[in-house]
Amino acid sequence: MTLHPLPAKQLTLASGESGLVVSVYDLILANYGLDRGLDDVNAAKDFAEVKAYTPAWAEQITGVPRQHIEQIAREFADTAHKTHGRSMIILGAGVNHWYHMDMNYRGMINLLVFCGCVGQSGGGWSHYVGQEKLRPQTGWLPLAFALDWSRPPRQMNSTSYFYNHASQWRYEKLTAQELLSPLADASKFSGSLIDFNVRAERMGWLPSAPQLNVNPLTIKQQAEAAGLSPAEFTVQSLKSGDIRFAAEQPDSGKNHPRNLFIWRSNLLGSSGKGHEYMLKYLLGTDSGIQGDELGASDEVKPEEVEWQTAAIEGKLDLLVTLDFRMSSTCLFSDIVLPTATWYEKDDMNTSDMHPFIHPLSAAVDPAWEAKSDWEIYKDIAKSFSQVCVGHLGKETDVVLVPLQHDSPGELSQPFEVLDWRKGECDLIPGKTAPSISLVERDYPATWERFTSLGPLLDKLGNGGKGISWNTQSEVDFLGKLNYVKPDGPAKGRPRIDSAIDASEVILSLAPETNGQVAVKAWQALGEFTGRDHTHLALNKEDEKIRFRDIQAQPRKIISSPTWSGLESEHVSYNAGYTNVHELIPWAPSPAASSCIRTIRGCAPSAKAW
Repeated sequence: MTLHPLPAKQLTLASGESGLVVSVYDLILANYGLDRGLDDVNAAKDFAEVKAYTPAWAEQITGVPRQHIEQIAREFADTAHKTHGRSMIILGAGVNHWYHMDMNYRGMINLLVFCGCVGQSGGGWSHYVGQEKLRPQTGWLPLAFALDWSRPPRQMNSTSYFYNHASQWRYEKLTAQELLSPLADASKFSGSLIDFNVRAERMGWLPSAPQLNVNPLTIKQQAEAAGLSPAEFTVQSLKSGDIRFAAEQPDSGKNHPRNLFIWRSNLLGSSGKGHEYMLKYLLGTDSGIQGDELGASDEVKPEEVEWQTAAIEGKLDLLVTLDFRMSSTCLFSDIVLPTATWYEKDDMNTSDMHPFIHPLSAAVDPAWEAKSDWEIYKDIAKSFSQVCVGHLGKETDVVLVPLQHDSPGELSQPFEVLDWRKGECDLIPGKTAPSISLVERDYPATWERFTSLGPLLDKLGNGGKGISWNTQSEVDFLGKLNYVKPDGPAKGRPRIDSAIDASEVILSLAPETNGQVAVKAWQALGEFTGRDHTHLALNKEDEKIRFRDIQAQPRKIISSPTWSGLESEHVSYNAGYTNVHELIPWAPSPAASSCIRTIRGCAPSAKAW
């Protein structure tokens, strides 16, 4: 390892300890091999010297002539200097889908940061991989995940989900040690790739589904019998091994999915990575897998996951697909629910390619037995509410929630990674493991809740990206606009009966489409920053976009703290603009964005996760 001196300062910390403190900027430059006037014997004398991180050194590795490297760097920086940061990098799938793309991204980000381009109009970072920007997301989230009735929701990342349950890990011959830097301690990275996913789940870095090897609806009853709270019982049982994470035993027969609903995706035969594994292990049909399982050879097997010689095939009991095409996924499905096309339903659309919110309006009725997406799920909710009676009632669900970004939990494991399973630390929910939450479910009331706006928005408000605001006036407005439920479990709550009702909920709750909410959102952010940001939306405070408005004409959205750019007639949208010009700390949180790291014990390097 090549060491470079750092311009660190010795400070007395709040704990009374003494520590060396250095800026992240200085840490980064230490990896550039620059002397910086610190008499660095390991720094190169000039760019032509073949020494770590010089253009001449890079030429030997990449084959790119050092003159070209210097030319691009100087021209990019010179343009940024003369135009006050108007040098831009546009990138997307061309880089995004390549190996080591994370390091390529960091290189480009550093180039922009060092040249002062981030947050400047005409400069900075323009990232495009697809038109998937959900602009009114803070209005959509409570509707999509039922946050108006119960929190927190159960969510899962699809990469981990299918890698595990489609048994792709049983064929994984690439080891973590093959991906390591030559400077890393390989002994700390033994096992298979699935092991790291399991460790991440139990340390609270990733979600999991199913979460535990027991029914989470039964934990409360067991805890009461043991004289413990559900959270205490879960912690105790995880530490003793009486309860385990389901991902550790994927072939046990009770830790895999049984039902799968696919909507707006052609998973099988198109978008799914590892299609052949899904056919064999999820559907139990002909697959075309050409490789051999690890069990057929002497390959390295997982350490955290129990290996069973005979893997379960055909894990799914039911596969349901909603589509208006007879896609390849439909051909594999048990049930296909025909849904309406673009011109047969009411819906909304946004993109990262323009700042408008667009409607989809029903010009004709859906063909034959087809229904809109909203009506299909509403019917499923109604049927489920009827058939669950006698099996499921009002239940207490124990939900594990991973550490969230834009929250204090993101800083809960500084400096080093400790695994409670290995005895390196205690199991502390929300710190060294997922948080443990109790969620009250009322299964027979599923349809009533699906078709109404719940009380948690009145009680807890709404928000996103670490800030929140009061939504009482918006809830009252929706009650007058959509009317309220006359009776039943949701009596008095605003109705969400149709797709237009659902659209009105999103439009009313989102700061991007409701100027009054935008002002409240900027006020909420100002409470953290100590600055007034409301001037960014005050001129739009009386603007409240309704579904009929966007039917008449697509409308431009309102600037919101959910995004780091502005929607303005004077400033083109640019990521990071408000961070720079409004002095808003960078994500993940104000504490993490101070660009300061403490090097405990005068260690030669610092680690940040």
